[in-house]
Amino acid sequence: MPLIVATAVLALSPPLAEPHLWQKVRMLAAGQAWRPLDVFDFALHGILPVILFLKLLRRRALARGGPR
Repeated sequence: MPLIVATAVLALSPPLAEPHLWQKVRMLAAGQAWRPLDVFDFALHGILPVILFLKLLRRRALARGGPR
């Protein structure tokens, strides 16, 4: 549960403006040049959703009797 809360907070921050993660994804899709700060910001806001996704995939594989 704490991972879900942390993911939501970081992925959706700042709450009153456009979320940084969404802004960086749009920049990437548009092919805009990235500064080192943009790469760091994308990594900071995007790492927890990736970890959560991988954890959910692992849980699903274990539930099906997959490798441990």
